Amino acid sequence: MMHRAQFEQWVPFPIKEVFLFFANPGNLRRIMPPSAGTEILNVRLVPPAGYAMPLATVTDRPPLAGVGSEIVASFRILPLLPIRGQWIAQITEFEWNHHFADIQKKGPFKSFRHRHQFAPVTREGVNGTVVRDLIEYEVGWGILGDFAQSLIVGPQFERIFKYRQSTLEKILAATRATPTDQLGASS
Repeated sequence: MMHRAQFEQWVPFPIKEVFLFFANPGNLRRIMPPSAGTEILNVRLVPPAGYAMPLATVTDRPPLAGVGSEIVASFRILPLLPIRGQWIAQITEFEWNHHFADIQKKGPFKSFRHRHQFAPVTREGVNGTVVRDLIEYEVGWGILGDFAQSLIVGPQFERIFKYRQSTLEKILAATRATPTDQLGASS
């Protein structure tokens, strides 16, 4: 059974900054709850159109994942348990300052697609960006998967995005204050 989840957040930062932050795969650890124990194991970058590879990998510019890039991550399957899973995500769409999408190439789901959308929005006279996440996934495993969806997977997505929503603005402010290559940085 296909499931859908949508999360949305407004942050008081220009779309260009927000998009660059999310398009840098090294920032994944920074927006995940510490209990997930997310680790980036490998990144195979394909630069976005118009962004030459040398610019995508030097330390004064963030590495950006364009279409065809693959990110291999490890995470705790259940928070606080030592059992780890591996996830290989592949970027399938990339439109500057608008959206990018990834699919699960290998991981815990039967299928998984995540579209990250960005839109400039002014609120109360402050220019900012709406970050919208559209997720479509199948857990698989029949009735057992349906059970896991209601007890574990759905609530875990809620916790992950609640954590991100509580920390994203602070992370973006800190990134603005000290721009560095976040690929190997810890949170």
